[in-house]
Amino acid sequence: MAANILIVDDEQAIADLVEVYLKNENYNVFKFYNGKDALNCIENEKLDLAILDVMLPDVDGFSICQQIREKHNFPVIMLTAKEEEVDKITGLTLGADDYITKPFRPLELIARVKAQLRRFTKYNSAEPSQEEHLIAFSGLVLNMDTHECTLNEKKLSLTPTEFSILWTLCSNRGRVVSSKELFHEVWRDKYFTNSNNTVMVHIRHLREKMDDSSEHPKYIKTVWGVGYKIEK
Repeated sequence: MAANILIVDDEQAIADLVEVYLKNENYNVFKFYNGKDALNCIENEKLDLAILDVMLPDVDGFSICQQIREKHNFPVIMLTAKEEEVDKITGLTLGADDYITKPFRPLELIARVKAQLRRFTKYNSAEPSQEEHLIAFSGLVLNMDTHECTLNEKKLSLTPTEFSILWTLCSNRGRVVSSKELFHEVWRDKYFTNSNNTVMVHIRHLREKMDDSSEHPKYIKTVWGVGYKIEK
């Protein structure tokens, strides 16, 4: 069944171009040039992924992302008009899974879309759970098949990217996972120096949801200059 993808960009030429490339991959596309119509679509359609421009004439992409995360866990890719870390960090903090800077190559965007959909589909599989798809320790339970995570029997609302990061760290308990290794495992993309900021923002967001801290971590420990570690 074809994935339903939302694209929101007030630059009509860009939105129309992205629509063509997505439809060439046989995706169902819901295209809008403003935030208000996009929010109506989010309320009434079952979506599998959203591509949001940050700068919109009415409701900005950050606000749309925030409203999506209140009810949904499907992947969100932010489009930023300029190479500014503050835009990227803001988007990731609000729950975005990835970002891409304009101008971009359409084929690169399509590759990011496919990567996010693979992860989302994998984590929301309805296949019966197997023991190796379940991690449980110290009150934390992660289920790979249902993409559910609970901490002390309280459900944590994680994005697919956050779940992937936590799963990777938990799967390597007792071992330091470098930022580069974590980025390769989760994003399946080439690692650059500023990629570490992306990892750091997601780790911070995870800690907030887990009521954890970098100073006195109960779960995710920062090994400065190396990476991250969850103790056995």
